[in-house]
Amino acid sequence: QVQLVESGGGLVQAGGSLRLSCVASGSIFRINAMAWYRQAPGKQRELVADITSGGSRNYIDSAKGRFTISRDNAKDTVSLQMNSLKPEDTAVYYCNADITTTRLTRMVVWGQGTQVTVSS
Repeated sequence: QVQLVESGGGLVQAGGSLRLSCVASGSIFRINAMAWYRQAPGKQRELVADITSGGSRNYIDSAKGRFTISRDNAKDTVSLQMNSLKPEDTAVYYCNADITTTRLTRMVVWGQGTQVTVSS
């Protein structure tokens, strides 16, 4: 069993910053990749950023230059530093991990989500 727990969401003014964190725990052999998704009301869930075990990073176009995803492999965590936030960044943000378990099975795990609200 693997669990992801997000934290760091909240209310911020446009132009401000937030840092989201996600901690993975459980029967983890290897975290192959971690990612942040977001879903705004009435919108499809979209991939915001991801990072592989080797440190390769990808971002949605709207996040480039503003968001930074990082991993602390020793702590099984991933974070998303969000700067210059805009109202359109408002969404529930979900942590996601591609994990090989201690039973050497592969699974994708989702966190419960954390609300980010950016006011204009």
